[in-house]
Amino acid sequence: MKPNERTASRGDLEEDVVSGVVAEVCVLNEQGLHARPAAKLAQEAQKFVADIQLVSGDAQADCKSILDILTLAAAQGCGLELRATGADAQEAVEHLTEFFKRRFGEKR
Repeated sequence: MKPNERTASRGDLEEDVVSGVVAEVCVLNEQGLHARPAAKLAQEAQKFVADIQLVSGDAQADCKSILDILTLAAAQGCGLELRATGADAQEAVEHLTEFFKRRFGEKR
């Protein structure tokens, strides 16, 4: 397999044929990824059929589970990796990356 057949870059997203779509995101809101934004994030993730994971260091969380997301204890400024595999993985990662940029719909 040639290197360019394995990965394809699209903006800040990287698609890997083997492992899916990956993007780096940052928690911007003041209170971090607490209960309300975790619930909103899980609700948004559930709109997609893709398997979506949120990764912080060695910890990994199912992005469709509020409790899993909360276990990451992601504070403001925390960098996370968003990973998705499946039919709509690209769309899911793009949508959720924007959701992080909009601070989960919160003002601060």
